[in-house]
Amino acid sequence: MPKSSNQKLKLPYLMKIMLEKTDERHGLTMQQIIDELSLYDITAERKSIYADFEDMTSFGIEVLCDRQGRDHLYHVAGREFELPELKLLIDAVQSSKFITEKKSRQLINKVKMLASENEAYELQRQVYVQGRIKTMNESIYYNVDDIHNAINTDRKIRFKYYKWNITKRLVARHGGDYFYVSPWALTWDDENYYMIAFDDLSREMRHYRVDKMGQIDIIDEKREGQSLFKNFDMASYSKMNFGMYMGEIKKVTIEFPDEMCGVFIDRFGKEISFRKSGTGRSRLSVDVAVSNQFFGWIMSLGPDVKITGPDDVVAQIAKVSKRFAANYND
Repeated sequence: MPKSSNQKLKLPYLMKIMLEKTDERHGLTMQQIIDELSLYDITAERKSIYADFEDMTSFGIEVLCDRQGRDHLYHVAGREFELPELKLLIDAVQSSKFITEKKSRQLINKVKMLASENEAYELQRQVYVQGRIKTMNESIYYNVDDIHNAINTDRKIRFKYYKWNITKRLVARHGGDYFYVSPWALTWDDENYYMIAFDDLSREMRHYRVDKMGQIDIIDEKREGQSLFKNFDMASYSKMNFGMYMGEIKKVTIEFPDEMCGVFIDRFGKEISFRKSGTGRSRLSVDVAVSNQFFGWIMSLGPDVKITGPDDVVAQIAKVSKRFAANYND
């Protein structure tokens, strides 16, 4: 009986079967493996499959045998990604505002392909994308690619920067003029994707939301701002800029009840220093970008938390809080 044209593909199909059908909790008997191969019109003997398992090990796919009762079950061991790691990746995709709902589902389906069929079923049970607040800008993936290309080739870019108007339309800022910048890094902060760049006009390091960028062109000019970015600390930058809203950087002193120390450790890290400020109260001094978003964060912590210095920042938050309260006065 002539062999089928698929016979020469026995090893690739065997690898496919073992990766899709088995994991450390689910195995196949030798007869089940032979039956699975037959679905692809491939015949096999036990001896040849043992030899194929050895070849698979050379490819980095180890097959182990466990005994359950009278059966010997074969399964793939030591996958590239463990199930908890895949769950973590899916959680990240689900919670990312900058990834559209459509793209989220596509990425999750690709992640599931890294698991066995049984593990993929477990992953499917935690997929909750519909109804999440997601970006509507599908071009973000191409924007990221363009920015990376500019960084890798040490070139500037130009782009138009957009914002929403009251009619829910994206309109170009600065009258539609191009922004010219030297991109240095990409960061994911406050559930959004940002580009950190040296701005040609202001001659400062600034950040831009990638999903609000459009019409990106790589231009034939060498990047600027290397001396600024050389000492740039992304973690410190994110801590100082609340919600990535920029403001003047100042060292601000905050006083709070001792039991709220965890709030400030979570925000600024364990490196901060606390000093006593009366019975049951402490204070700390940190560099922050002073903005309405920072004031809003402070006020959200309740009346027992207050800014005590410097005087101009104290005056600013007092003015902002009065204007806020005035909205609710009769």
